[in-house]
Amino acid sequence: MTPPGGNLFTDLPPHLAEERLDELLSAPNLRVERIVSIGHATPSGVFYDQEWAEWVVVLQGSAKLLFEGEVEPRLLEPGDYLHIPAHTRHRVEWTDPRRPTVWLAIHHP
Repeated sequence: MTPPGGNLFTDLPPHLAEERLDELLSAPNLRVERIVSIGHATPSGVFYDQEWAEWVVVLQGSAKLLFEGEVEPRLLEPGDYLHIPAHTRHRVEWTDPRRPTVWLAIHHP
């Protein structure tokens, strides 16, 4: 059996009504996703509070991520990554509206 594969930059739409999440791998205690954002942000006043930890890297485009209690959002550009421990409240403040921002997200306990 040939293992499945692909390319993280294939099938990038020029516009999206909603952020796109593509599950690339799922295994016990592990999920890998490609996230595509084009001008998307978390709704005003909302913070994510996830049961799982998440490691994210921006592969293309740019985004601003704000952690609760911080004054300024963190700018993430290609190659920038962060580990977000479980229950660390955070939000996406901004993603590049002119081109796709491609994230790779690894979720784990």
